[in-house]
Amino acid sequence: MRREYAGSEFLRDGFRPLFLAAGLWSAISGPLWIGVWSGTVRYPGLFDPVAWHIHEMLFGFIAAALGGFLLTAIPNWTGRPPLRGRLLAVLASVWLAGRIAVWAGGMLGPGATAAIDLAFTGALLLYAANEIVAAGNWRNLPVVVGVSALFSANLLFHLAAAGIADTRDIAARLAVGAMAFLLALVGGRIVPAFTRNWFAQHSGPDIAAPMTAFDRAALVVTALALLAWVAGGAAPHTGLALTAAGALNLARLARWRGWRAAAEPLVLVLHAGYLWLGVGLGLLGLSMLDDLAPQTLALHVLTIGAMGTMTLAVMTRAILGHTGRELRAGPATTVIYGLAVLAVLARAAFELASEPTLLWMTVAAWSLAFALFTALYGPMLFRPREV
Repeated sequence: MRREYAGSEFLRDGFRPLFLAAGLWSAISGPLWIGVWSGTVRYPGLFDPVAWHIHEMLFGFIAAALGGFLLTAIPNWTGRPPLRGRLLAVLASVWLAGRIAVWAGGMLGPGATAAIDLAFTGALLLYAANEIVAAGNWRNLPVVVGVSALFSANLLFHLAAAGIADTRDIAARLAVGAMAFLLALVGGRIVPAFTRNWFAQHSGPDIAAPMTAFDRAALVVTALALLAWVAGGAAPHTGLALTAAGALNLARLARWRGWRAAAEPLVLVLHAGYLWLGVGLGLLGLSMLDDLAPQTLALHVLTIGAMGTMTLAVMTRAILGHTGRELRAGPATTVIYGLAVLAVLARAAFELASEPTLLWMTVAAWSLAFALFTALYGPMLFRPREV
């Protein structure tokens, strides 16, 4: 039965404005970054151009997508009322204000820029902590830890931009590490769960449960390896730990038998996103072992590959499901997923071949994927749930 809600449909669910924000900003920021990097677009902010690109991918695009997911998932986890209406509009406006402030930071100054931009990740942290603690939903407390790390990383970015501390590198590591851990934690639940549901409807095989002793061990190793990397940077022992974490997460993925769901891209893409997580962690570890892999390759596999692909997978599935549509990827959605895969493959090839055309291909594929997502799924966010 459809829930009663007297306000705008666009503000009835947290995923609606924030997934739209994530899609639009990801489509726009890629070409904008190329313009800044090439000197054809003047960037009046406080960060240097590379730092702005890193910051806006992590705390613009990824933070919006994470916010949309958490504002939708936490009420289901806790049974508490969702954030909607005016409060949701304020939160989405705070995210937008952060993007404007970071872009125009040179005019606002470091203090105002930091205060405006930190407000979104801070509000997201307070919301997640309050709802999970109030409901006694201790199983999901690690999610609060992950969001806390994301907020702390954003703060460290701003301290570096203000010249207070040399914290940009650790800020980037902390943000990537926090998101990688959240992907392992939450992705390790939803990928097998959604796969099992699809297999049950299509005579598929039995697969491993979402959270066994093996899964918990893999998460512990992943968390410790990422913590060692964040705290100490590259080191041989950290490289071994990250390589082990990558292997364990790939073993988790194999137990879910995603290749048997190849007929449904909406399910298969979840496995592709988790595949990039395992590969990215492994490559990051190898980059610390006699430079067996470029670190930038590992980081882009984790960000463009794991985060980008999994974000598209979750956003498309959530929008279809929560707006009452069939959980099936049509041809256009399949193209979106294909472009996401092309983006990470092109970026990986650029790291190995240094051919400028591959970098342009990366940005084009990434931006087209999110532009198509916005064009296809954006209108659904303004419409009532289909009965």
